[in-house]
Amino acid sequence: MALINLNHTDDAYDVCAARSVQQETAVGAGAQLVLLALLGTAIGIGTAGWLTGLAFAFASWAVLSRALHRSRLPSFGPANRVTLGRATLVGAVTTLVADSFRDAPPVPLLVGLTAVALVLDCVDGKVARRTGTSTALGARFDMEVDAFLILVLSVYVAADLGPWVLLIGGMRYVFVAAARVRPWLTAPLPPSTARKTVAALQGVLLLLAGADLLPRAANAGVVAVALGLLVWSFGRDVRWLWRRSRVPATAARVAPELVAHRAAASPCR
Repeated sequence: MALINLNHTDDAYDVCAARSVQQETAVGAGAQLVLLALLGTAIGIGTAGWLTGLAFAFASWAVLSRALHRSRLPSFGPANRVTLGRATLVGAVTTLVADSFRDAPPVPLLVGLTAVALVLDCVDGKVARRTGTSTALGARFDMEVDAFLILVLSVYVAADLGPWVLLIGGMRYVFVAAARVRPWLTAPLPPSTARKTVAALQGVLLLLAGADLLPRAANAGVVAVALGLLVWSFGRDVRWLWRRSRVPATAARVAPELVAHRAAASPCR
C-alpha cells in the first residue's frame, strides 16, 4: 500500500512540474504578443509584420512546449528563462525585418533589440553552469534561437547587399538537411573555441552591416568576412566528421575517449 501511495505522489509531482514548466512557455508567448502590440502601437506595423510576429510567437510556443513535454524536465530553469527572453527579442526583430519589405524600419530600434539578444547569448550559458541546470534541451533551445536570429539578420542584410548573404543564415539549415541523408554528419563534434568564436561573430558582423554605419562596399566586405569564416568553420567540421566516418568500427569506439582526453588537456578548455 505504501508503494502505491509513493507512486501516486510521484505521478502527482510530475503533473504539477509539467504544468509549471508549460506555464513558463505560455508566459513567454504572452510576452511576445505584448511586445508585438507595443511595436504596432509605437511604429505602426503592416500586415506582413503582424502575421510574421504572430506566426513566430505561436510556432516558438508550440515547438518549445512539445520539446519540454518530451524531455520531462522537473523545472524550466533560470538559464532557459534567459533564452526565452532572447527568443522574445528575436521575435520582435523578425517582425521588424518582415515589415522592412513594406517600409524602412527604425534602424536604432532594430539594432538595439538585436544587440541585447546577442549580449544575452553570453549570459544563459553562464547561468546554466553556475546554477547546475545545464540540459541537452537548454543547449538545443539556445542553439536554435541563435540560428534563427542569424537567418533573420541575413534576410535583412541581403535586401541591400544581395541574396548571397543568405548563405550565412541558411548554411546551418543546409547542414541539418544534409545530415538526414548522410548520417555520419550527426556524430558529435569535439569542443572547439574557434567554432564558438566564429558562430558568435556572425551575429556581430551582420548587425554591423545592418546598422548602416559604414559605406555599402565596407558592409559587403564585413559580410564577406563573416561568410568566409563560416565556410571555413563548417568545412573543417565536415572534414573531421567525414574522416571519423572512415575510421574502422574498432577504432571508432576508442575515438571518443581520445577526444575527451585531448579536450581536457587543451589550454582553451
